[in-house]
Amino acid sequence: MSENTPSSSGDFSEPPRFVGTMEQRIAQAMAELETVQEAAAKAEAELRQASITALSRDRSVEITVGSQGELTGLVFREGKYRTMAAAELAASVLEAAGRARTQMSRRVMKTLQPLTESSGTIPELSGVDIDWERIFGPGVRGGSNGGGRMRNSKLQDEISEDLEE
Repeated sequence: MSENTPSSSGDFSEPPRFVGTMEQRIAQAMAELETVQEAAAKAEAELRQASITALSRDRSVEITVGSQGELTGLVFREGKYRTMAAAELAASVLEAAGRARTQMSRRVMKTLQPLTESSGTIPELSGVDIDWERIFGPGVRGGSNGGGRMRNSKLQDEISEDLEE
């Protein structure tokens, strides 16, 4: 092992963690792969049953979405819809659907995040870099209200650009 070889953290000061014979390392990698496969199956089963319900700001509409963002429920609450103009009701439906989808996107991200991380024991097994915004849209990393970009989106864009370089 050369002192110029980076460790799993990319740091040149500590030696890499290559332990045991090639057969032992392969067995260790296979065991870790099996653990990841089990975690992926568990995440898939959890998400298959997942749903999120969100209200519009005016509380007139309740929308439920499944794990793929599909609309699974729509409730017009307390008869308020009867006094709303068609455009106002449509806006409330779209707003609630957007909130529910954004919340579900964040839940999917949180559930799958452990599967994207690099191996702690096998440096060759790097993590997976997923572009969540490309999958779910630019609002997915925004605030907790579900929808829109972050208040400081210009700063966030500059930070993201710095990380890409």
